[in-house]
Amino acid sequence: QVQLVESGGGLVQTGGSLRLSCAASGRTFSRYAMGWFRQAPGKEREFVAAVSWSGGDTVYPASVKGRFTISRDNAKNTVYLQMNGLKPEDTAVYYCAAGTTVQAMAIMALVNYWGQGTQVTVSS
Repeated sequence: QVQLVESGGGLVQTGGSLRLSCAASGRTFSRYAMGWFRQAPGKEREFVAAVSWSGGDTVYPASVKGRFTISRDNAKNTVYLQMNGLKPEDTAVYYCAAGTTVQAMAIMALVNYWGQGTQVTVSS
């Protein structure tokens, strides 16, 4: 069992940066690929980033590639999402998730655990 708790959300202006953190409980954290997803009001949840258990493999959709960076620290049971160059369309609730592989998480498949979400609001 893995419990995920996100933090770091908030209000930022266009072009600003935020760093989200996701703290995981449980000794099996390092066995999971980790990912971030987001859901804006009235829209479906979408994939944002994923990192393999070792941290050596990452995947991003075109909408955030080059602006967002996912990383993890297995010693701290924590995964991060550094978000730079934020745009109003990045406004959403951001969810941390644990799954099997980065490829599966990229299509929102085989996700085992979800966090409760943290709000990110980008003002224009």
